[in-house]
Amino acid sequence: MDGVIVDSMPFHVRAWELYLERLGMDATDLNSRMHGKHNDQLLRDFFGQGLSLAEIQRMGAEKEALYRELMEPELEAHLLPGIRDFLLRFHHLPKAVASNAERANVDFVLDGALLRKHFLHATNGQQVQHGKPHPEIYLKTAQLLRIPTNSCIVFEDSQTGIDSALAAGMRVVAINSHRTTLIGQAIEADHFLDTRLLLWLEQNL
Repeated sequence: MDGVIVDSMPFHVRAWELYLERLGMDATDLNSRMHGKHNDQLLRDFFGQGLSLAEIQRMGAEKEALYRELMEPELEAHLLPGIRDFLLRFHHLPKAVASNAERANVDFVLDGALLRKHFLHATNGQQVQHGKPHPEIYLKTAQLLRIPTNSCIVFEDSQTGIDSALAAGMRVVAINSHRTTLIGQAIEADHFLDTRLLLWLEQNL
């Protein structure tokens, strides 16, 4: 979802900056410290290993609520280019969301942008024991769709997500809107208006 349906990273970064600053923490090196980390890992990085599970859950929820507050007026403007037309074009194919994000964030994007109708299922990070790059979330979502893993095409924007999908035996389309170095994908596109993507799908569906 994040980075594929909606370009949310700038708002996650800003939410962390504001949240940490309110707690008196120096967030100047936030970008390098948060790369590839989940909320619990980042909170322990900033506040130490002594945080209890309850404290981590509370603080993580507070940060995510701040993210949604910042993102809400900008949600439509930050949907990936072409995503609405793309979902309509392939309305006949079964689709699902598989995101490391918590349920509240998944609901916020799918309901706030009126996109839920396009997806049969939406699996969030709270429904699995192991987050990406572990393949569990993609294996679980394929089971919900009742589709063999080797018939699934995953759209991902991160190496962690690509590794997760490949480990589940799926083909990957990299939506690389931020032009990072990614490996393992069958094809790479900048967004959903990219003609390379549509041509590849016509040949591989």
